[in-house]
Amino acid sequence: MLQSVQSQHFQALLGRIGTLHLPDGSTLQVHIGQLEENPSAKMRYSERMPFSVELNSVEPTEFVDGLCALELPELGRVQGIFVSRVPPMGRDPQLAYFHITFN
Repeated sequence: MLQSVQSQHFQALLGRIGTLHLPDGSTLQVHIGQLEENPSAKMRYSERMPFSVELNSVEPTEFVDGLCALELPELGRVQGIFVSRVPPMGRDPQLAYFHITFN
């Protein structure tokens, strides 16, 4: 299922709030903030254009990283998405900031 995920699946979610299903079974409301395609990272025989997605929590959380699930248009709930936390770097330190990379 992860191989089916394309940047277009996140386009409709940009600027919206989604629910991230965490490894422990809990959920976290996240704002889907930015999508960036990376053509220079594309492998010769790969059909997918590599891309990354930035998310931020809408409330404080202790979650750092792990395999999560997210509802995506046309695909439904996609399991096994590795989400990693990144430093706030000048942003609100009460919130959490995350990064997802699809190669």
